[in-house]
Amino acid sequence: MNQFIFDVDGTLTPSRQTIDLDFAVFFKKFCKENNVYLITGSDRNKTIEQVGEEIYNLAKCVYNCSGSDVYKGSENIRRDKWKLPEDARIFLLGCLKASEFKYKTDNHLEQRSGMLNFSIVGRSCTQQDRKKYCEWDKQNNERNKITLKFNKLFPKLQATVGGQTGIDIAPHGANKGQILKDFDSSDTLHFFGDAMGTQGNDYPLKKLIIDQGRGLCYTVNSWKDTKQLLYERTLGRKISS
Repeated sequence: MNQFIFDVDGTLTPSRQTIDLDFAVFFKKFCKENNVYLITGSDRNKTIEQVGEEIYNLAKCVYNCSGSDVYKGSENIRRDKWKLPEDARIFLLGCLKASEFKYKTDNHLEQRSGMLNFSIVGRSCTQQDRKKYCEWDKQNNERNKITLKFNKLFPKLQATVGGQTGIDIAPHGANKGQILKDFDSSDTLHFFGDAMGTQGNDYPLKKLIIDQGRGLCYTVNSWKDTKQLLYERTLGRKISS
């Protein structure tokens, strides 16, 4: 059976923004006709804010916090209560202080169910601040550098680059790949994400799907790519005008 798994930020919506209204209409229809699952580093409230309650509830299951806080509609199926160790927190605060990025806001360490999101610019940043940091990070490769150093210092934990500005941190193995256990081995998985590179938070699930021959993974740059792929690669037809 075909199972469709979607990242949210950068895949179904612009990062940290709401879903395009026209795409929402299309995607609701797709959800009603197919087995759809969402997986995101964000919590439940933020995910509903982005995709809307109807799409959230149409999904067979929503894996919030990279699969550490799981919902079927409004019902919480399971939740991990892990907290970031103090030595790791001190390291991240040191990275924050050392960063030469000038436009820092606040809410740099956001604890979520079973994971923590770290952001140099801060989760309270404006879209303008976010754009500045994206440009900065592309030039300086800051998040990848922090991620690599963190993973060497804290081998029991795992840091991955998530979204446009963040780094997701969780116990080793408590990443998006952990959801694979919920799917039958006979299922054909179709996973859509924008952070499929080795340091990206979509990579652990992608690697398991590919290594185990469980299905196909689609790298996208925006919801527009996702819409196109849903027609051409999985449904076998082009988008009609």
